[in-house]
Amino acid sequence: MFNKLKQFKDLRDKAKGLQSELATITDEGSAGWGKVKVTVNGNQDIQSVSIDQSAMDNREKLEGLVKDAVNDAMKKIKTKMAKKLQEMGGPDLAKEFGDLIK
Repeated sequence: MFNKLKQFKDLRDKAKGLQSELATITDEGSAGWGKVKVTVNGNQDIQSVSIDQSAMDNREKLEGLVKDAVNDAMKKIKTKMAKKLQEMGGPDLAKEFGDLIK
């Protein structure tokens, strides 16, 4: 039982380290030929939003551009996250988390 508790603590420490590492990765998504830009980090937190003044004329169009920019950013950051996870241990890292659940 104490061995499992130690495994949980070790896993929690690794998860915190992973979360910190992913927070350092960022990417930008854009829409409307760069009129709307959204930057996200590896924890999928939005870091910044930039909207060109000319995009504010039409509310419905702006809402669509923001959605498209966020989706673009999320798609890009997921690719970077996958590469980073691969570098940090890939399948072995996933196996550690899976072994603990059994």
